[in-house]
Amino acid sequence: MQPSVAHIKIKKINAGEQTEVEDELAVEEPLEIQLGWQEATGYAQKNISVTIRTPGNDTELAAGFLFTEGIVQHIEQIQHILPQENRVLVTLKPGVVPQLQQAERNFFTTSSCGVCGKTDLDSIKTVPVFTHQREDLAVHAGVFYGLQHTLQQKQVVFESTGGLHAAGLFNLTGECLLLREDVGRHNAVDKVIGSALQNGQLPVYQCILLLSGRAGFELIQKAVMAGIQVIASVGAPSSLAVQLATEHNITLIGFLRKDRFNVYSGAYRVRVGELTS
Repeated sequence: MQPSVAHIKIKKINAGEQTEVEDELAVEEPLEIQLGWQEATGYAQKNISVTIRTPGNDTELAAGFLFTEGIVQHIEQIQHILPQENRVLVTLKPGVVPQLQQAERNFFTTSSCGVCGKTDLDSIKTVPVFTHQREDLAVHAGVFYGLQHTLQQKQVVFESTGGLHAAGLFNLTGECLLLREDVGRHNAVDKVIGSALQNGQLPVYQCILLLSGRAGFELIQKAVMAGIQVIASVGAPSSLAVQLATEHNITLIGFLRKDRFNVYSGAYRVRVGELTS
């Protein structure tokens, strides 16, 4: 497995004094996602995307990417996922035809953008598999206050490098169920959703998705695909993210701190002034 942290020698300047120290950097490497399937004329294979990511959990990233892009709809459609160095081959089961019209993407995605490679505006939006929502879902406001602290405690690579984003799934009492880190916000979310997909846990109606940075449109869209109904972010949401969250009746929280946050949509799910159990 490739390391997620690189060690280098640097010069540190402090108050005119120069010292040589060892520093730790978050690793940034390309990952090529390939898709293989059977057609009437025989076996077909296609390079779907190259994304810049932090090595680790590559099979989750590939599965999550294919699912959130709408190329596959269920884990049962995947026969096996074969990871190699900076490459993952996902092979579909016989009879499964990938929805490649959903992937009109140039084959390169940077760590900072999840939709930059889309070739037209219509291809930005994906069609969710899960449309049912839990109308009785509610979260006490006090639960949100501790999420950021818990996320920071569990961000192992960020602690040493300061260079990674994180996405975490929490239950409705604030317990962290799953955490993934990556140089790309969208990759971290794909890893979380890919893990849930591989473990048969989708849709994740009874969970909170926590984002360590801002809430962009592409992250809300990935959450929509996974059936997530509550999203909290440490940073700000974009206007398009709020629009999409409102359209899909998602509770979207931004500027999350230990004692405050803003609710941009779906405020009826947040219970204020009640004690947590």
